[in-house]
Amino acid sequence: MKKNTKNLSADSQKDLLATLQKRFEKHPSRHKDLTWEVVQKRILAYPDKLMALYEMEETGGEPDVVSWNSKTGEVVFFDCSEESPKGRRSVCYDRAGWESRKEHQPEHTAMDMAEEMGVTMLNEEEYRMLQTLGEFDLKTSSWLITPPAIRKHGGAIFGDRRYDHVFIYHNGAQSYYAARGFRASLTI
Repeated sequence: MKKNTKNLSADSQKDLLATLQKRFEKHPSRHKDLTWEVVQKRILAYPDKLMALYEMEETGGEPDVVSWNSKTGEVVFFDCSEESPKGRRSVCYDRAGWESRKEHQPEHTAMDMAEEMGVTMLNEEEYRMLQTLGEFDLKTSSWLITPPAIRKHGGAIFGDRRYDHVFIYHNGAQSYYAARGFRASLTI
């Protein structure tokens, strides 16, 4: 799969920025000491990242700023939807897992979708940080970037939140479930 390189129309860009601003202002605890003006200026300085943000939004991720580097100006968006994004569920972890399925291959893999969207899947550390900003994946789960030592044995990791605790589990990379997708990050 190739990364999506099409451009947003002016109306779509305007709508996306309005949605992101509304979410940014609704959740100030996710990005203390940062203003929307700074974020918008950064986004507009990197128009090549707009399509990735659009894809995050369109697939149900509800991206929001979760960190900011005041020295470099970089802002980091994570998917902040309550549950794993609806448009990215029922996927195997990666291409090798997908190819190992003998029957009922899903349409996509998490790693391929992330690459196509121009984003990066969350790793375990990022997922745990996200969970400090709210309660996510109470009914779903999200594939996470898997350490090579686990992946070489055919496994992949995912996280969820149950019983007011964040859990990291493992599964075969070829598995997929209607309630498991992946969360993404995008640095601008």
